[in-house]
Amino acid sequence: MSSNSPVATLPEKKASYVQSITIIGILFFVFGFVTWLNGTLIPFLRIACELSIGQALLVTFAFFLAYFFLGLPSSFILKKVGFKNGMALGLVVMAVGSVIFLPAANARSFGMFLTGLFVQGAGLTLLQAASNPYISIIGPIESAAKRISIMGICNKIAGIIAPLVLSTIVLKNATALEEQINTATDAAQKSLLLDSLASRVIGPYIVMAIVLVIVAFFIKRSSLPEIDTSGNDAGSTGTEKTSITQYPYLLLGVLCIFLYVGVEVMAGDVIGTYGNQMGMSLDKTKYFTSFTLAAMLVGYIIGIVTIPKIISQSMSLRISAILGLIFTTCAYLTDGYTAVTFIALLGLANALMWPAIWPLAIDKLGKYTQLGAGLLVMGIVGGGVLPQVYGGLFNKDGMLGFLHSESINFRQAFLYCMLPCYAYILYFAIAGHKVGKPKA
Repeated sequence: MSSNSPVATLPEKKASYVQSITIIGILFFVFGFVTWLNGTLIPFLRIACELSIGQALLVTFAFFLAYFFLGLPSSFILKKVGFKNGMALGLVVMAVGSVIFLPAANARSFGMFLTGLFVQGAGLTLLQAASNPYISIIGPIESAAKRISIMGICNKIAGIIAPLVLSTIVLKNATALEEQINTATDAAQKSLLLDSLASRVIGPYIVMAIVLVIVAFFIKRSSLPEIDTSGNDAGSTGTEKTSITQYPYLLLGVLCIFLYVGVEVMAGDVIGTYGNQMGMSLDKTKYFTSFTLAAMLVGYIIGIVTIPKIISQSMSLRISAILGLIFTTCAYLTDGYTAVTFIALLGLANALMWPAIWPLAIDKLGKYTQLGAGLLVMGIVGGGVLPQVYGGLFNKDGMLGFLHSESINFRQAFLYCMLPCYAYILYFAIAGHKVGKPKA
């Protein structure tokens, strides 16, 4: 009977919704695992390829540079192939990037490692451009931050596991090995030690490539529904928008994403380098990234409980930015493990930023959703730029070594990089996300 049809279809819709959330959760786990390997790769490649700190920080730059170049092309690819096929394609491209690590390790070529990281970043660009707007618009926009927080838990659990697994494999007995390499007097012996170290990365990246291809196959074959975003602007006031530039809150959101990802990567990937600069051994600092991600995990759980029932998305962003300002200042004013603890606590401050910024920036874009997502994904390049600025301020060997000043040490560099970013994020939370937004 027709009167029963709504009741009959409700469980199906709910089952489809839960299945979609589960599939996207798996994807967030995958790109969290790949992204947060960089924190381990930086000290690993610094030893294996005999790099300075500034050169080693090119790891994050090469990885995140892909987001800048491929953010907009990704939006056009998604329009052609759809969200689901775009996700599968992104996973395959990431697998190709993982495979490039094999010849890079055999040749101990830093340039080839950077190429592999760029290709991985290219795949992640497509994956992010598809999965983030998908999870934002698959349900009510008011609860988008809660859904993204759930995805963030998947992402950060992977992020906690990734550096622990890779560090255990590639940085086993790292301090002793580094001393052996530094004290080796015979060039052939030193080369043999370096080759042996570089080869440790081959096994993990072979496994990663295989897993990525398998997940891509299952995504392609899944029942993940497509979402139509080709209609007119949601919440239109009667005048249809003719250009993406007519959404100033989106453009302000792109800058906010740029700065947010920058501070997130600084807190996660640079925390080990910060510890090294304070005299801590590599055997200890190689696990610091996991501490930051554990703090982020706590933040995501708080977001799931509080948003939107207790606090709004914009309010959660305000609180997060204020905590970022406080923890950064405390890290600067303290020393040793206390300072490291405050940097790790930045993970708590950063946790709800992405879940809040993304839906605030993408709200009411309508037919411009894919293009807006592409621009926001381009902003992720901040994760590569800010560490370079940080390295350049206190180390003249980096790509931005011209920023170097003898009067700036690593503590001051961290402070100068982080405080302005959190200040802007606070502005976006208070006012920026409202600029030019159509009324409901």
